[in-house]
Amino acid sequence: MRPLHPVADRPSRVVRIVLHRCAIGFFGVWMIVGMVAESDARSGREEAASFEARIEAAIPRAVAILLERQESLPSPAGPVKREAAPERGKRTPEEWPYEGVYRVGGEIPVGYRVGGTAICALALIEAPGESEDRRRSVERALAFVLHALDDPRMSPGFELGYDVRGWGRAYALTFLVRGRALARYDAFTDERVDVAIRRLVREIEGSEIRGSGGWNYSRRKDPAGKIAASTFMTAPMVQALVAARAAGERVDAAVVDRALGALESARLESGAFQYGVAPERANGKGVEDVPGAIGRMAVCETTLWLAGRGSTPRVRAAIDAFFEHWEWLEKRRRQNGTHVPPYMIAPYYFYYAHYYVAQAIEQLPEEERPARRARLYELLFRVREESGGWNDRVFDRSENYGTAMTLLALLQPRLPSPARWAVTEGNAAKSGGDGR
Repeated sequence: MRPLHPVADRPSRVVRIVLHRCAIGFFGVWMIVGMVAESDARSGREEAASFEARIEAAIPRAVAILLERQESLPSPAGPVKREAAPERGKRTPEEWPYEGVYRVGGEIPVGYRVGGTAICALALIEAPGESEDRRRSVERALAFVLHALDDPRMSPGFELGYDVRGWGRAYALTFLVRGRALARYDAFTDERVDVAIRRLVREIEGSEIRGSGGWNYSRRKDPAGKIAASTFMTAPMVQALVAARAAGERVDAAVVDRALGALESARLESGAFQYGVAPERANGKGVEDVPGAIGRMAVCETTLWLAGRGSTPRVRAAIDAFFEHWEWLEKRRRQNGTHVPPYMIAPYYFYYAHYYVAQAIEQLPEEERPARRARLYELLFRVREESGGWNDRVFDRSENYGTAMTLLALLQPRLPSPARWAVTEGNAAKSGGDGR
C-alpha cells in the first residue's frame, strides 16, 4: 500500500492536535466544574455545621416550651379516664389545641384539637433526650387523642362546607403509627392504639372526594357540581396512609392512587401546584403563581416522588422556589386574615411550608443537602420568637404548633425518610419520573 503523501497527511495530524487540545480543554473544564461543585458542597457543609450549636440549644428549649404550654380544654366525649385523679378544681394538661379563626359553636373544633395535639406530641417523641415529665406529657396526649376520636364531632364522614376533622385524622394517624414504631413509651403498646390506627385508615379512605380522589377541608360544589381536592391537604393525607401501609396496615391502593393522580393533575408547567385541583380552570395567576404556591410545592413534589411519580429535579425546583420567593410567606406571617392578595397566602402556610421543605431537602442527593439545610436554618432562626419558640399566627396558643413544626423541621436530617408507595408500571409510565 502506497504511503500517504506528506501534504495529504497534514490534515489528519492537525485534526489529531486539535482533538488532543480539545480533550485537554474538556478535561480542564471538567476538573474546574468538579472543584467548584466540591467547593460549594464543602461550603454548604460548613454553613450547616455553623448552625449545629444553635440547633442543639434550640431543641431542649422547644421541648420545654411544649411541656410548659400543654393545657386542657373541656374534654370532648366526657372526662378522660386516668389512673390518678387531678386535684380538685384543677385540669390535667393533656392537649395542644391548634388555634385558627375557624370555630364550631364558638369553640376550637375537635379536629384542630386532635391535630394540634398529635403534631406537638410527635415532635416530643422525635426529639432526643428523655425525662419523666416528657413521658407523662406524651402519655396524656396519647390518652387525649384516643379519647377524642370517640367524640361525635370526630365521627366518620364529611360535611359539605368547612370541616377540619380530616386534619385531625391525618396527623393523629401519623403520630400513632410513628409512636408505635418508636416504642419509646409503653403506652403505645396498648391495643387501643392498633384499633385507632385501623379506624383512622378506614375513616380517611372513606372521606376521600368520590370519583376524582384526594381530600379537602373546604368542600363546596362548583357550578358543574364538582368538588376539588386541596393539594395542601391531600399530600399529608397520602403520606399518613403510606406510613400506615409501611407499618403493616391494610390500605386501599386505589384511594392512594386516585389522590396521587389528583396531585399530578394539579401540577402546572411552572412547577406550581393549584390550591384546589381543577386543571381545566388553571390560569397560573395569583394563588396558582409560583410565589403563591411555594407553601405546598415541596410537600406535593415529595409525596409524588416517594410514589415514583416525581423526580429529583422537580423536588429540587420546589425547594429552590421556596427560597427564591420566601419573602411572600414572610409578609403573611403573624398577620390577620387568611387568603390575602396578590398570592392569596394565609399565615398558616408558614411553618407548614418550612417543615415540608425540610423533609424535601432530605430527599435530594446527599451532597446537595447541607447548603439548603443552612439556608432553611437561617430563615427559621431569623423569625424565632423571644420566648425561643416559633409562631406564625396572631394567637398566642399557635406557638405550640409553630414550635412543634419547627422542631420537626430541625430534626429532619436525623429522622428516617418517609415511607415509599409501591411504584406500578402504570403510574411510572404516566409520570415519566426518574424515581431517584
